[in-house]
Amino acid sequence: MYNKILLPTDGSELSNACVSAGIEFAKQLNAGIVAVFVASNYQYPIYVDIIPPNTPSEADYQAAMRTLGENYLQPVRVAAEKSGLSFQAVIQFNDSPAKEIVHTAQQYACDLIFMGSHGRSGLGQFLLGSVTSKVLSLCQIPVLVHRIKHS
Repeated sequence: MYNKILLPTDGSELSNACVSAGIEFAKQLNAGIVAVFVASNYQYPIYVDIIPPNTPSEADYQAAMRTLGENYLQPVRVAAEKSGLSFQAVIQFNDSPAKEIVHTAQQYACDLIFMGSHGRSGLGQFLLGSVTSKVLSLCQIPVLVHRIKHS
């Protein structure tokens, strides 16, 4: 049915729960996993006359975000490998996480995106998160939206 599943993560508790469910789903299908973390692009401090000396350079920012992304993706790697699934980790930079999620799914030939109804910015149980809504509107491949059950 599905051969390669994209699992976006932002490192939040809700996202981690969704990733676990996504791995279980992939295991049932024996599908490969592509996990993606999308960091915002570097923002130059343009509204100040003098750039403070402690402002990170673009290279420092990207290195820090890559380290953060690797930390978020490592548990996904471990869980996928324990389940015997092929795994690829991807760290991307884009100010539009939804566009980058869709682009990454296309780039890595994923045939399903498995994502949570809410991530780091999730506010409630009744509306989809903004990133999830945008992915649904932009995407040409199936998107399975996983909802965390609250007890």
